[in-house]
Amino acid sequence: MAQIPRDEQGPSGQPRIGTDDWVASVEERRAARTGLSGRLLDRWERVPLWAPLLAVVAFGAVFPYLTDSDYVLRVGFNALVFALLALGLNIVVGYAGLLDLGYIAFFGFGAYAYAILSSNKFDLHLPTLAALPIVIAASALLGLLLGLPSRRVTGDYLAIVTLFFAQIFVTFTTNANRIVPPWSDEPIDLTGGPNGISGLDPFSLFGVDAIEVSSYFYIALVLVTLGMLGLYILSESRTGRAWKAVREDPLAAEAMTIPVNRLKLLAFAFGAATAGLTGSLFAAQQIGVFPQNFELPLLITIYAMVILGGAGSIPGVVIGAITITVVLEVLRGPADARVLFYAAIALGLAIGIRPWRRLAALLVGTLALGLVLNVLVGAIWPRATARGAAEGEGFVGSLVEAWVLTPTEPGDIGNVAFVVLIAAVLGLTLLRGTWRLVALAPTLYLAAFVWENRLIFQPSVTRLLILGALLVVLMNARPQGLLGTTRVEIT
Repeated sequence: MAQIPRDEQGPSGQPRIGTDDWVASVEERRAARTGLSGRLLDRWERVPLWAPLLAVVAFGAVFPYLTDSDYVLRVGFNALVFALLALGLNIVVGYAGLLDLGYIAFFGFGAYAYAILSSNKFDLHLPTLAALPIVIAASALLGLLLGLPSRRVTGDYLAIVTLFFAQIFVTFTTNANRIVPPWSDEPIDLTGGPNGISGLDPFSLFGVDAIEVSSYFYIALVLVTLGMLGLYILSESRTGRAWKAVREDPLAAEAMTIPVNRLKLLAFAFGAATAGLTGSLFAAQQIGVFPQNFELPLLITIYAMVILGGAGSIPGVVIGAITITVVLEVLRGPADARVLFYAAIALGLAIGIRPWRRLAALLVGTLALGLVLNVLVGAIWPRATARGAAEGEGFVGSLVEAWVLTPTEPGDIGNVAFVVLIAAVLGLTLLRGTWRLVALAPTLYLAAFVWENRLIFQPSVTRLLILGALLVVLMNARPQGLLGTTRVEIT
């Protein structure tokens, strides 16, 4: 008779039947949490859900009074738009567990629908309170139609179908300025083609036109607040619990008489309606809509926000949206990007390396390595330190200039160093213990060299690389996201 593993035996040595060990040991795992991170996590779990939501809303309400810059307000507005989009995607992905890669098309559909109903394109100029219900209903209907394939395909197959839909939408909006209907010989310009539709009517609510950025900021804040409240009520309802059951195991949910197909269609409709409403707000604020606004990089960014915050977590996806929006804006300028880059590395080292003496040894070794290389290579090859650090003002810039080699022509050297850096990072995953700590010092210096001589000159590429690196690190350290819940899986 086969021996029963010790961790699968009951008190009498017999196999444990009907016991979910992962759930049964939850209190033991909570008690095992130690250190500052463990205490903070325990405190966070005791905070009621409405508290962080109320804090976000309260901060948003006073935010316009803290700055007089339209640029900062516009960044805040973009963060709220992304938060609303992330809430809609959270319904489809976080609750229902459907991999919808066509979500961005609903956002674009809502923007174009509002542009057609409220502009000189066809001289309709519907009032805002009349146009928005039409846009929301049409977006929900489109989501319902796209969700029909989800009854027969799931997982990767559903992702491929929805991704094709997103690409078809961009192609259609780009070329729908010369459609020839069957009843006419003259082409009809429906979307304006690559030039899009401009001159949209602003939002007009209760006789007041939204002209200033601050007006749209408050409108977006109200919509995000209502979205969070509605999503919370929905998640606690029978429909929300059924969505989560479908996400965990569709076959088991169907065996429990849960209408799986109907719930999938409902999730697509709710998510599409949220995205359509957000598209209307976005189009009205920028007074125009263009096909380039709804391409694949935007979809990746929204998914990154949901993954970062934690799929299924309402405050998580909102915090993820705000965090990524602010980070991407900070990375536009080299000086602020440098501070963020080195601060992120320092924070990662402080969290991941214990005990503290190992961290101190690593920092001292990395700093000494840079200073020695800067002196030796500078003496042999003066041009290696002639350029100085880009935007080298302030303490960080001065330190970088004395620590990192900055050749006068960093192009080719930076490219080679970038390839070597990737190989070095991959090599670190194969090392353990002291060897990894020793190899980490030159890797950190190489990362600084690549940043100062390659990445800092290409902010558009650097933003995506930093975002990707952030997600990779997070998925290794906390796969469920910042505020997400660990899923129970049978292996």
